[in-house]
Amino acid sequence: MAISRRNFLKCAAFTAGGAVLADNPFVKATAAAAMKKEVKHVPSYCEMCFWRCGLIARVEDGRVVKLDGNPLHPQSRGRLCAKGNAGMGLLYDKDRLKTPLIRTGERGDGKYRKASWNEAYAYIAEKLNGVKKKYGPESVALFSHGSGGQYMGNFLEAFGSPNHSHPSYAQCVGAREVAFTLTYGQGPASTAERVDMANSRVIALFGSHLGENMHNSHNQDFVDGLGNGAKLIVVDPRYSTAAGKASIWLPIKPGTDLALILGWINIVIQEKWYDRDYLEKYATGFEQLKEAVKEYTPEWAARETDLPKGDIVEAIRELGRYKPNVVVHPGRHYSWYGDDTQRGRGLAILNALLGTWGRKGGLWLPPKVNLVKMKQTLKYPKPRRESLAFGDYPEAAGGITTEVRRATIDGSPYPIKAWFVIGTNLMKTLPAPEKTKEAVKNLDLLVNIDLMPTDMVMMSDVILPTTSYLERHDALAIVTQKNAGIAIRQPVVNPWKNVKPAWLIAKELCDKMGLGKYVAYNTLEEQMRQQAKLWKIDYNELVKTGYIPVADSYHPYITEKNQPEFATDSKKIELYSSTLDNDNMDPVPKFTRHKEPPAGTFRLIYGRSPVHTFSRTMNNKWLWQLKNENEVWLSATVARRLGIDNGEKVFLVNEKGVRSNVVKAKVTERIREDCVYVIHGFGSTSKRMTMTYGRGIDDTQMMSHYATDPISGTNGLRVNFVKIVKES
Repeated sequence: MAISRRNFLKCAAFTAGGAVLADNPFVKATAAAAMKKEVKHVPSYCEMCFWRCGLIARVEDGRVVKLDGNPLHPQSRGRLCAKGNAGMGLLYDKDRLKTPLIRTGERGDGKYRKASWNEAYAYIAEKLNGVKKKYGPESVALFSHGSGGQYMGNFLEAFGSPNHSHPSYAQCVGAREVAFTLTYGQGPASTAERVDMANSRVIALFGSHLGENMHNSHNQDFVDGLGNGAKLIVVDPRYSTAAGKASIWLPIKPGTDLALILGWINIVIQEKWYDRDYLEKYATGFEQLKEAVKEYTPEWAARETDLPKGDIVEAIRELGRYKPNVVVHPGRHYSWYGDDTQRGRGLAILNALLGTWGRKGGLWLPPKVNLVKMKQTLKYPKPRRESLAFGDYPEAAGGITTEVRRATIDGSPYPIKAWFVIGTNLMKTLPAPEKTKEAVKNLDLLVNIDLMPTDMVMMSDVILPTTSYLERHDALAIVTQKNAGIAIRQPVVNPWKNVKPAWLIAKELCDKMGLGKYVAYNTLEEQMRQQAKLWKIDYNELVKTGYIPVADSYHPYITEKNQPEFATDSKKIELYSSTLDNDNMDPVPKFTRHKEPPAGTFRLIYGRSPVHTFSRTMNNKWLWQLKNENEVWLSATVARRLGIDNGEKVFLVNEKGVRSNVVKAKVTERIREDCVYVIHGFGSTSKRMTMTYGRGIDDTQMMSHYATDPISGTNGLRVNFVKIVKES
């Protein structure tokens, strides 16, 4: 239903926003008092996580007092999660970085002096010119997350380096994207996974903690699907929030997910649950797949996974009965055991056999968007050397953070001597943090561009304070739900203190380095207006509403006139991967057993809180009140054996003898005996993060090991074993 401008403004004032800020004193202003204030409702979109929900900010006398979901934006639909509601807690955080800082002591000791922006830029320029002269421009690397990465990426290219890497690739979704691209020619997501859960008859989740990872519209679809009667199958060693809604919970032995997937593929083929017509029209390699999975019988899968054979068979039959209006969720965080691309291939193949790609209730097709690109009048200089961020991994599709770190330590194939880091706390995102510290020691320059004084920021030579998402413009966002649309991020208030947006920092660094010709605009809004004009979008209307749909982009399902396209070598869904065959890799996934926990130890698994985005929100005072510390989940059987009661203080010790902080034990029947579970992101070591400093266990600190995927180069993190010890 179309929403008029008048109704939009009504929604802006009265949209339900959740209870997180119920005690916020700003919200308690009486109607009479509000009448005396200058009140504005400004649309933008959120960056408390990567989902980028549309929001409407209520601004009274220049101060944000409330954030609500934009009813026009398809990723919020009038709602925000707890994190989105608490965004102004980030905006007004007393611990925010307020001015540029230059290190005066040793790296990591927290000693800095205030500097002007010109002084900070001059320091960086002098160091960069020294690195360039001695080692070449390619010896500078960028680690980025979030919207600011694109602007610093432009600076990196202008400088002449190809070494741009993303923790979100190697530590999160990289293996999934590679797996689905090998199978379908594209991944299952742009920002949001294209999972049609609202229309699904059966939904299967492999470790996807919906309800704990609060991806707004995704969870709305999940709830709608369950409300419409969808059956839910959850595969997880822990009885998660999602498992609590499941028809079938499969508490799988960690490390054996691929065994279950291959067993399911075998059953689908042997019992003929597959969509024959769909496969004949759109897929290739069925006979090779059939032969390759013969050995993976239900009996074999039951032994490997420690699951009852009957439950395994019944679960896949449920998917088969209701195909193609079913979905095996592709998942998001994928970095588990080092065979993650093949696990993703298994999920992609299973969806293909059930005919879900492009079908209602399955994985909908991306919207058709034909937006003209702005012409690049000036080309960046060609790098002297190829990027080392892809390593020797044949299908790596993104910059691998651990490859950049390795080269910084050993100087191979050439040295990395300067890091720029924006929007990511590498001490929490990269495994084996002791190696990150070792790499930092080898740097001539470390620059962090951030909002908060995180663990990684406080190791820097120069700290450049940036704006929150509520204080800046960012490039126009193309939103790709079933319909495509254009969303705007714009300042809802003026920037706080002496901070600058990332686009301006990148521009001014280019100017300082003599690279100003590579920046084609004076302000980002100038470029945004040009982009809107090119796309035939009314920029002034976009400023008012926050979101404008792209006409005629809705084509989510296969029809006679809307046929899917597969950018694979065969132009079909590849059940047997010709690309992997050419790479001398297994063209059909094979199961390999993983190391099991030694006696007296447990596999460390981890997840997230619904009110936090990992370490990014831990210092937010409203969210901190909801969840200010993690705990260790352990089986009640194990707890009895170890003499640990619920709520007792415990700590973890990893295989290298590293000891965690002390936290409470959560003794529960909701987890297997061979693993323990913690929420990721706690345990900050930065004293300037006053809310979260020293609170909870830093699970990354426990991750001295990781398993690198031979296909995608991503880092499997669930290969660490810990002891749990009661505090004496």
